[in-house]
Amino acid sequence: MRPQIVWWRRLLDFVGPLRKLRIVEGDSLPAKLPFRDLVLARDGQEDWSVGLRCPCGCGERLEMMLLQGVKPRWDVMLDDKGRVSLYPSVWLRTGCRSHFWIRRGKIVWCD
Repeated sequence: MRPQIVWWRRLLDFVGPLRKLRIVEGDSLPAKLPFRDLVLARDGQEDWSVGLRCPCGCGERLEMMLLQGVKPRWDVMLDDKGRVSLYPSVWLRTGCRSHFWIRRGKIVWCD
């Protein structure tokens, strides 16, 4: 990706609107994910996975597992203002090779 495009996307992530968490019932994510928001798949009281489209703009579908016995595994947290955070970072080893955190509803890029 060209440096100007990367700079522009990072600026938009810094000043743009917060990403929200949407919850769907079931043990899998919907076929179509929203443009900015994260989707949490919940079956009863158990959270299965969280998904989002890659924030770099390539549109790749990302799914991170939340179940206790799975590796790798992520945690999703909401603060008292409803801002979503995802731990640990997301690092794509192929394709666009994006590496980022989601903290308090914002994308924080790793350089």
